[in-house]
Amino acid sequence: MNTSLIIVEILVALLGLGVLMADLWLPAERRRGLGWVAAAGVAVIFFVGLKDAAEVSYAFGMPGAKTGMYVLDGLAVFFKQFFLLAALLVILMTTEYAPKLGTGVSEFYSLVLFALLGMLFAASANDLVLLFAALELVTITFVVLNSYRRDQTASIEAGVKYLILGATASAFMVYGMALMFGAAGTTNFNEIAAAQKALGGSPIFLAGLVMVFAGLSFKMALVPFHAWAPDVYQGSPAPATAFLAVGSKAAGVVLLLRLLFAAVPVIASRWQHVLGGIAAVTILYGSLCAIPQLSLKRLMGYSSIANAGYLLLGMVAMSKTGASGILFYVTGYLFTVLAAFTVISVILARTDSDDLSSLHGLSQRSPWLAGALAVAMASLAGVPPMAGFVGKFLLLKPMVPLAAADPFLACVLGVALVGVVISLYYYFGVVRAAYWGNGTADLTPIRTTWAVRLALGICIVGIFWLGVLPDALIQASTPAVEVLRPESPVTPQQAAR
Repeated sequence: MNTSLIIVEILVALLGLGVLMADLWLPAERRRGLGWVAAAGVAVIFFVGLKDAAEVSYAFGMPGAKTGMYVLDGLAVFFKQFFLLAALLVILMTTEYAPKLGTGVSEFYSLVLFALLGMLFAASANDLVLLFAALELVTITFVVLNSYRRDQTASIEAGVKYLILGATASAFMVYGMALMFGAAGTTNFNEIAAAQKALGGSPIFLAGLVMVFAGLSFKMALVPFHAWAPDVYQGSPAPATAFLAVGSKAAGVVLLLRLLFAAVPVIASRWQHVLGGIAAVTILYGSLCAIPQLSLKRLMGYSSIANAGYLLLGMVAMSKTGASGILFYVTGYLFTVLAAFTVISVILARTDSDDLSSLHGLSQRSPWLAGALAVAMASLAGVPPMAGFVGKFLLLKPMVPLAAADPFLACVLGVALVGVVISLYYYFGVVRAAYWGNGTADLTPIRTTWAVRLALGICIVGIFWLGVLPDALIQASTPAVEVLRPESPVTPQQAAR
């Protein structure tokens, strides 16, 4: 085994264990300082721990084999950088929210790092076994993170719901993997790809593939595996919700990309209408259900569902252009959602309420926070010149020629555009509450720590940088999608023959 390939995972594991052990030795009043240690460690790993993958390398394989369970390639490096940046911003955000977590805040930082470890392994999963192990590590840590506020019934309820539904999704995946292994005789993606034309006619293999897809759909909150998202988002501590919204969703994205476009691209090419239908229903459901929400975190939960539908559109396109659009979109989504949740965590740290009315007077109490929230909501709505606009454009663009040749995909594209219009209403409802809401007597200025200002500054710069100068990230994502092998879609006439 080439341990040098997993040096980033080793460093993150040691950092998480170090923070956890230090909690035993330090007095209670100094434990909150471990957040700075965790943030500094992740920053160092982000800047010096990762190297560009000049060639595809494998680990955890049989002796002499040219493949393995773990792969380090352009796609893996891209998402590892993504996950490290997300964890860094979440840890900085947590330093403001820390008083709400009590004396166990250092364990919270450790759990964030262990969730990060699972995401890093997910980025390099080249085997069904590693896929499952990585997702379970992510799921188990989020069960604890979501229920971390033991003083709140809603938080405990969020953890229990995530545990039960996550266990159900895991059961689907395990059974599906067993069926796929029984039909293919292997769990390795490269070996499955070599035999996929024969496996495409196996009902057992296809049934297993559908079950694994269902399990990954749970991570992305795709309809009909979405029911957990609004309740869990609302009940979880704000930093945990932020990491769940960004990290867990991106882990599902990279695993779905590897499964569909690296392991079974020929089979996936026959699923274009299925994926398009799921994307359309997911966008419409998330957009419509977000309209009446008065809870800010619950609104973000339904927004997350709708955004999962947009991400799936990139897979419907069945092209590297669509895959590149997905990578751009998730990066813009990272900056946008973490900016929104940083503001939410600051508000919750003072009011413990995520009702939209808690935003009333925010523009007077803190013009900086109100401006950051407005930028985040505008980006989520797809307003130029921000990352959200370019991201949606890159996902919708490859759908246009497909829609011109296929009436069903034309309907899918139409639903996506309708979802964009609907989102303008509920996203700008948040802005309206922050700037023009009234009914609050508390206009005490809100002062934030430098860590929160730094996290918000990075997010705002990222939102505008990707919106104004998107070419740099588009070019960086090109080598990342080269490892994917999407096939041209199979038309209904070809499928019938």
